[in-house]
Amino acid sequence: MSFQTYLDNIRAKTGQSPDDFRRLATERGLLVNGALAPAVKAGDIVAWLKADYELGHGHAMAIYALLKGIKQEGDA
Repeated sequence: MSFQTYLDNIRAKTGQSPDDFRRLATERGLLVNGALAPAVKAGDIVAWLKADYELGHGHAMAIYALLKGIKQEGDA
């Protein structure tokens, strides 16, 4: 499954776009100036997304990769 397919499936399930997750992460203090806060770990993001959006581990990790800057929208 491509990264973009993960993002499309996440949007279908949650109604949230990648920009929405960036905004929400910023509001929660997980992102600072567009980058993950130094103390934030993948597990923090995964726990948040599982609890609030009922995402599975793989989909939550896709959002983590997006927030960390490892992947971007449109990546295969």
